[in-house]
Amino acid sequence: MAISISQVTDYRRVERKMAMILNATTLSMQGNEDEEDDSYVPYDQRPETYIVPVVFLLILVVGVIGNGILVFTLVCHASMRNVPNTYVLSLALGDLLVIVTCVPFTSLLYTIESWPWGLAVCKLSECAKDISIGVSVFTLTALSAERRKGCLLRRRYCAIVNPIRRHVAGLSAKPLTILTACLIWVLAIVLAMPAAFFSYVPTVPLQSNHSILICSPFPEEFGQSYQKGMVMFKFLAYYAIPLLVITGFYLGMARHLELSTRNMPGELSTGCHRMEQIKARKKVGKMVIAFVVIFFICFLPHHVFMLWFHFCPSSKQDYDDFWHVFRILGFCLSFINSCVNPIALYFISGTFRKRRKQTIKDIKRLGINRELEKVNKHSGNVNKPPTYVNKQLRNVNKQTSVKRFCL
Repeated sequence: MAISISQVTDYRRVERKMAMILNATTLSMQGNEDEEDDSYVPYDQRPETYIVPVVFLLILVVGVIGNGILVFTLVCHASMRNVPNTYVLSLALGDLLVIVTCVPFTSLLYTIESWPWGLAVCKLSECAKDISIGVSVFTLTALSAERRKGCLLRRRYCAIVNPIRRHVAGLSAKPLTILTACLIWVLAIVLAMPAAFFSYVPTVPLQSNHSILICSPFPEEFGQSYQKGMVMFKFLAYYAIPLLVITGFYLGMARHLELSTRNMPGELSTGCHRMEQIKARKKVGKMVIAFVVIFFICFLPHHVFMLWFHFCPSSKQDYDDFWHVFRILGFCLSFINSCVNPIALYFISGTFRKRRKQTIKDIKRLGINRELEKVNKHSGNVNKPPTYVNKQLRNVNKQTSVKRFCL
C-alpha cells in the first residue's frame, strides 16, 4: 500500500496490460523484450497524477491538526482521562505516526514514476504503515472487549457502565488499561518487523532504455508463497479476525443494552442523574461503533483488491481501468482512515467538542497575550498601559498558562 506497485514480485511475468497501468514491466510473458510498449501512458497524462496528491495534502493537514488537537485535549484535561479515552489517545498517536512518516512520501507515488527516497525511507514507511494499522485494529478490539467486560462482571450493567462510573467519580484510567495500550503497541511493532527487514528497492525495466526504482515489501527471492502468505496474514490479523471478534462483542452487548438502560445502579437510578447516565452510555457506545465502522469501511477496498490480485489466477489478465480505479480508491481510503476519527469524535461527543473549542481559545489567548506582553516590555514608559491593565494582563496570562491548562 505504501508503494504504487507493491503487489508485484515477479515483475518479468506480468502482462503488458499491467505495465500500462502499474508501470511494473513492459516484458510480456511471451518474451517480446525489444518491442516498445505503445500502450504505456506517461504519468503527466494520467488523472491520478493530479488527484491523489491533492487528496493526500488534505489528509496531511486535517490529520495532523485533528489528531494533534485530540492528543493535546486528552492529555491536558484530567476529566477526560478515563478508560475509553486512553484507547482513543492510542488511536490518535497511531494515526499521527502514519500521517507523519508515510503520507509525505507516499503522496508522490502516483505523481512520479520512480521511488526517490531510498531504502531507509522505504523500510520506514512500510513498517510505520503496518504499525499504525496494527495499533488501530487491536485498539478497537480492546475497546470493544472493555465494553463487553462490564456485562460479564455485572449482569445488571451494560459494558459501558464501569467506564462511565469511573468518569463520574473523577478517577483516572486504571494501570491495566495503560499496560494494555502499551502491549498493543509492542504487538503491532513486532508484527511490522517483516516490513522493516525485508522491504527493498529493486530496479524494474519499463522499456529497452528506461527503468524505474520501486519500494516493495515482497522480496523477489522469497517467491510467490511469501507474497501470498503475507497478504493472507494481514487480511486475517488486521481485518477478518478482529471484525469477527468485535462483532461477537457487540452482539453480546446488544442483549444487555436495553436492560442496562432501564436498570441503573441503585445509587444513580433516580431523577435527572439517571437520564444523564443513559445519555452518557449511548454516546460512548456510538463513539466506539463509529470508530469500528470507519476503520473497516476504509480498509475493505484495499483488502478486496489484494486478495483478488494475488489469489485470482487471471487477475493480471483481467486488470483493467475498473480495478485500477478501485485500487487507487482503496489506497486513498486506507490513509483517509487516519484523519477521520477526530472528525467523527467531534460530531459524536459533546464533551470533546467543548474541550476542543476551549483548547483552541486558550492557545490563541496565550499566544496573543504573550505578544502583547512582549510589545509592552519593549515600548518603555511612553506607551505603557495603566497599572490596572498590566495587572489584568498578568491575571489572564496566569489563567491560560500551560501549567494551569494541563492540570
